[in-house]
Amino acid sequence: MIIRSLVFGMLASAVVALTASHAADNRTLLESKESLYNNIYVYEEPPSYVSMTFGHNQRIYTESIYNTRDDKDLPVAYTRYMTATLMYAKNVHSILEIGFGGGRTAWYLHRFLPNVSITSVELDPAVLQLAKKYFGIKDEPNFQVVNRDGRLFLQESKDKYDIILIDAYRGPFVPFHLLTKQFYQIVKNHLADGGVVAQNVEPSTMLFDSAVKTINSVFPQLDFFRAEGNIVTIAYDGAERKPEDLAANAQERDRTYGLRYSLSDMLNERRRINLADGSVIDANAKVLTDDFAPVEALKSIQRHNRKLP
Repeated sequence: MIIRSLVFGMLASAVVALTASHAADNRTLLESKESLYNNIYVYEEPPSYVSMTFGHNQRIYTESIYNTRDDKDLPVAYTRYMTATLMYAKNVHSILEIGFGGGRTAWYLHRFLPNVSITSVELDPAVLQLAKKYFGIKDEPNFQVVNRDGRLFLQESKDKYDIILIDAYRGPFVPFHLLTKQFYQIVKNHLADGGVVAQNVEPSTMLFDSAVKTINSVFPQLDFFRAEGNIVTIAYDGAERKPEDLAANAQERDRTYGLRYSLSDMLNERRRINLADGSVIDANAKVLTDDFAPVEALKSIQRHNRKLP
């Protein structure tokens, strides 16, 4: 993938991978739980952090980090760039998040936009239980968490959203049914006028080029944000949002919402890529559809989740 060397430099994993040697650090295991979908570990990390990790044996993947001394902190850099969608959306009345994890991104948005309806969908009920227990998540007006598969939730919903955030992972992989052309069409059908979608896509696998081409097959406009090695993709329909318009929107919404992480500063990391010339994204990369599942990725997931004695 030429994108790594020509555009964004050397990329790290979209989720933080830790080796087994990390277990020798000064973290304290607060609770572990084996669910139908994940092996989940919650750690206390000095001086003031709680982390949720998924994984088994040799690799642990950090899903969420909570600063217990600062409810408005987003310690994981890419989660800040998911909020860059606020400068793109025509209106900000409703937000949907698919993939709750520890819930910090959704809760950050709720803290600064308390009058905006925020719905987060999480497949794993054990993740929801631990998020409410350790990550400062509460039941409040305009903040709803639903235990459901994100795609099924959208298929069954009649609602439309100004912003849709997709941040569902199992270890290093986005679940495949959340990476297909059919899924993005469902997402598009649930965007309000002038709405946008953001997704954090694993940049270091062979699926990245296909994922980008697949998103672009439904949404003609793509912007990329580099966030300490991760790539957040923002996609939308219609004409390109011009830099001067985004800058004006960013300034106005920074002022209106009093955001901890400035949209104007994030705009400096915006990148536009011409997919048509084939020099950045592999021209031979396939558009992912529901009936095309790369066996290599599925085998990797199987190896990752296999429980060894």
